[in-house]
Amino acid sequence: EEEEEEEGPQPAAGGCRRPAGGERQPGQEGEDEEAAAGWTERLKDIAFPSFTDSTGPVHKMPLNASAIDFFQLFVPDNVIRNMVVQTNMYAKKYQEKFGHDEGWSAVSLPEMKTFLGYMISTSIHHCESVLSIWSSGFYSNKSIALMMTQARFEKILKYFHIVAFRSSQTTHGLYKIQPFLDCLQMTFDTAFKPSQTQVLHEPLIDEDPLFIATCTDRELRKRKKRKFSLWVRQCASTGYICQIYIHLKEGTTSDGLDTLKNRPQLHSLVARSLCQNLTGKNYIIYTGPSITSLNLFEEFEKKGIYCCGLLSTRKSDCTGLPQSMLVNPEPPHVRGHYRVRMKKNMSLISWSNKGQFYFLTNAYSPFKEGVIIRRKSGEIRCPLAVEAFAAHLGYICKYDDKYSKYFISHKPNKTWQQVFWFVLSIAVNNAYILYKMSEAYLVRRYTRVQFGERLVKELFGIEEHLP
Repeated sequence: EEEEEEEGPQPAAGGCRRPAGGERQPGQEGEDEEAAAGWTERLKDIAFPSFTDSTGPVHKMPLNASAIDFFQLFVPDNVIRNMVVQTNMYAKKYQEKFGHDEGWSAVSLPEMKTFLGYMISTSIHHCESVLSIWSSGFYSNKSIALMMTQARFEKILKYFHIVAFRSSQTTHGLYKIQPFLDCLQMTFDTAFKPSQTQVLHEPLIDEDPLFIATCTDRELRKRKKRKFSLWVRQCASTGYICQIYIHLKEGTTSDGLDTLKNRPQLHSLVARSLCQNLTGKNYIIYTGPSITSLNLFEEFEKKGIYCCGLLSTRKSDCTGLPQSMLVNPEPPHVRGHYRVRMKKNMSLISWSNKGQFYFLTNAYSPFKEGVIIRRKSGEIRCPLAVEAFAAHLGYICKYDDKYSKYFISHKPNKTWQQVFWFVLSIAVNNAYILYKMSEAYLVRRYTRVQFGERLVKELFGIEEHLP
């Protein structure tokens, strides 16, 4: 850079100059094609999207609101009553086909709440199996084991259903829990108004490390084989999960997309589904490499949704992007060096740190700079879009580290049951987030574990609401 002629064009952001002189440079033909497609090194300033929507919890909860009050914002009594009806219907159908079950009697609403309470208890006191609660071993829990006999619990678990009968019009594999998923989608969306910045990603689903250490290799391999992908849209300032998307890994979806053969199309479908309620509000969405693409970001911009995403030449759909920007420089640039090209309001950033990183955004001006702070290296200069991406993704990582350990540890073999317990765990975590933002938190400052323990007891009916 120091050896370039002073008479050359002015440097773009990051200190990069275009070659001086009129000679045709190597790769000039490719750059001409990119210029014809609208990509240029002449940058323009863009305004940060204005945001006027209100944020935070929609329902004002009273000072004496208890854990179950927040939980029932997402899983109200009428949803649990439906579980009672469908479980009894399935048990009747099953016994008509396979013979009478002497140990079965119709389940009631209090029993179903107790059943859910036992399951939720495994998210705060991890155990090898939910049945370990009644054992005499390390994972036993005598404080709640007397609320229901193990035999009764196993009977309810055997017949537990959300949808007992398959409709003739049903074609997808999640029909057994679709009403519950629809209920959660609605209540997640109506109970909380997220901040302007949100993240699309696959949440980390952790396991209790003590239990993993005691698993045999065969058990561990079996537990890792999930037949579905769980994607979420998550508020970047609170960790609240606003929407969920479930995709079955086997077969095709209702849109005819095969996961392995059409990954870019699948991930675009995921993003569109998760963001369908955000049109016209100037939200900013952060995405990982599998979702980031020029076509999707341009489509979202027309709907008033702005984006900032990390690009990968291996994982991302790079259609329409200037390939000269996606090549690692030789020799590598110094840390903090960056180049930017623009197409209308879209900026493609190539930034050097320990490696070369690529970002695509229409939410941040290419002229504004930020810094990435490293404990050993100090401050590293970067475009503001890179700083914002790192900050918001860093918060989500902290959320995952804190809350992912509170997923229900019961792992059934049936896919619909696995999905059910995962999304029920998300509902409990969301309930705790709303609790922490309410006035009730000023009265009783429960930790996540204490909140879960109180919820379990209230589902059992052994603790009344606080006065």
